[in-house]
Amino acid sequence: MDLNAATQAHSEWKIKLRMAIAKKETLDAATIAKDNCCALGKWLHGDAKQHFANYKAYGDCLTRHATFHREAGAVAHAINSGDYAKASTMLDGGTPYAAASNAVAGAILALKKEVAL
Repeated sequence: MDLNAATQAHSEWKIKLRMAIAKKETLDAATIAKDNCCALGKWLHGDAKQHFANYKAYGDCLTRHATFHREAGAVAHAINSGDYAKASTMLDGGTPYAAASNAVAGAILALKKEVAL
């Protein structure tokens, strides 16, 4: 698993969500909210679980990744409801989404260091 690419992919969600707001697109909020659909999530729930489940950083990453997807799913739900102003505000700094985004990036880095990937 390329954890640098995973970090980048998750940071790009903010751009994707902002674009969806701008274009008034409909998103698959239910899938976005799941933590086992993206490449990192599939890895965390598959190979990584088998190899790294005993590492503290693995558990932290799994939890923070799930939180990130819940927050991203909540933003997607606001977009789908047509509440674009709320969705935009949800992406601002100091919000649960921003905290979850920062936390998952840190957790991926910590996992990378702890398991030497």
